Amino acid sequence: MPDQQPPQAKQKTPVAAPASRDAAAFRRIFVVTDDLDLAGELKVQLSYFGYDVSVYHNLADFRRAIQAVFDVVVLMDITFPEDELGGIGVMKQIRQGREAPVPVVFFSEHDTVQTRLEAVRAGSIAYLSKPVDIATLIDKLDVVTSSRTHEPYRVMIVDDSVALTSYHAAILEQSGMTVKAVNNPLQAVEALLEFTPDLILIDIYMPECSGMELAKVMRQLDAFMSIPIVFLSTESNIDTQLFAMGMGGDDFLTKPIQPEHLISSVTSRIRRSLMLRSFMVRDSLTGLLNHTAIKDQLDREVARAKRQKKPLAFAMVDIDNFKRVNDTYGHPVGDRVIKSLSRLLKQRLRASDLIGRYGGEEFAVVLVDADAAAATKVLDTIRNDFSQLRHMADGNEFSVSFSCGIADIAQFPEASRLSDAADKALYRAKHAGRNQVAQADGPPAG
Repeated sequence: MPDQQPPQAKQKTPVAAPASRDAAAFRRIFVVTDDLDLAGELKVQLSYFGYDVSVYHNLADFRRAIQAVFDVVVLMDITFPEDELGGIGVMKQIRQGREAPVPVVFFSEHDTVQTRLEAVRAGSIAYLSKPVDIATLIDKLDVVTSSRTHEPYRVMIVDDSVALTSYHAAILEQSGMTVKAVNNPLQAVEALLEFTPDLILIDIYMPECSGMELAKVMRQLDAFMSIPIVFLSTESNIDTQLFAMGMGGDDFLTKPIQPEHLISSVTSRIRRSLMLRSFMVRDSLTGLLNHTAIKDQLDREVARAKRQKKPLAFAMVDIDNFKRVNDTYGHPVGDRVIKSLSRLLKQRLRASDLIGRYGGEEFAVVLVDADAAAATKVLDTIRNDFSQLRHMADGNEFSVSFSCGIADIAQFPEASRLSDAADKALYRAKHAGRNQVAQADGPPAG
């Protein structure tokens, strides 16, 4: 198909994208289709996953709306009454006028190699056949949105020199990291438990406790056996450096260190550590914490909440009648249902909350700074939205619900009792008819 670009379009000055982009803006979606039913369905379904959706039923309205908009993903129908391939044509024109491409997902009843080729030339990141499978679409959108955001790296610095600690902290903070400074090594373990850093920088020579001794203490804490420990010291003797690393360190940086070198060394070490750690603690299907990891996190968060005298809630979530889904539609479809719930939980809960796949179709959620009432309100909203999602299998639509049990540490102050209480509440929700959230009964008086 010839490129349908008007002659004057080549004369336009490309529209420059803003120098700084707000990653959250990629939650914006433009749906462009003259199919009113499809547009309505996409708007409703995508809103459950936290997307801000605007709908345009003709190309002229869409063309005006997109002019000054950046950081948006376009879901574009290919066929319009005035042009069988109008969606592709308009995206080619828009692409010519911009420095930064607009991510576009095309959907169509056409499924020829030539049409797909033209879609690629128009900048497509995905091509979906009608009827649109929402789960597949969300997978594609996740690739676009998740690649643009990540939590800041967390670094703890242990050094008795206040001036040097402040200097190194400022360097790392200016690069976007979150830093916890500890000047008394005897307070480092308590700070470690509360801050849970991605990497620890430790000076070797400190009063009362050397950096090497402190590293050995930290390595004896099971939860922090694999966290990177980097010594940052004026020590230049190679034998001493090697001995220090034999005491539990992973690397050695010599003071004074150039800011660029410090940032590069810390960043590369954290990246490698997080990648390796994800293989050990993440569920391969959902990317959530695995059973062991979420239980460890629960233990840690309960201890922290009790120290800080803050609320904490724990929720057990189980997909209703999941065996029927597998038996009816097959295990690949069941996996997609599990992924859709894990995705919804990640998108709707706070970054500080911890989510794990407890096993099979069961999930666990640790809600920090939240009591049972607040957790119930949040999970019940997610439950309602999940029950309204539409899943596709062999051209058939179906919906699924989940049940949930919630407990908090005000009534169950130990991790094991908290988990057991949430599990019993889940059991009650299941036997009360499913598709509901139940709070745990308080412990018996006395």
